[in-house]
Amino acid sequence: MATQIFLNLPVNDLNKSIEFFGKLGYTFNPKFTDEKATCMIISDTIYVMLLTRTFFQTFTEKRIIDAHKEVECSICISLESKEAVDEMVAKAEAAGGKIPNPATDYGFMYQHSVADLDGHHWEFMWMDPNGMPEQQ
Repeated sequence: MATQIFLNLPVNDLNKSIEFFGKLGYTFNPKFTDEKATCMIISDTIYVMLLTRTFFQTFTEKRIIDAHKEVECSICISLESKEAVDEMVAKAEAAGGKIPNPATDYGFMYQHSVADLDGHHWEFMWMDPNGMPEQQ
């Protein structure tokens, strides 16, 4: 069995988060969806569990941060082209996401970021490993 990644994120309004990420083209596994959580499918091996803050809190004794004010992580997802990166960021902005920085183009790598409805930092990127500069 291939290694799978399940990223868990607290959200303020599960239904609004499902609507937001649905507008970006993501789908959800109904077997792992109820009023407390949903399983967003990124790929065959990568999933994001969107959990209500109350449910998320049952997994930790630590305080859950406000991602609008603090950064807990940066989630980076690769896409097939620069155009696909721009399209995804445009969809996210149209769905209510915020664009914290302009796109960055390194030639061999292109990235653009968006904050989702709960302030979580998402990076979408395209990279051509053959175009990477030589290490000195």
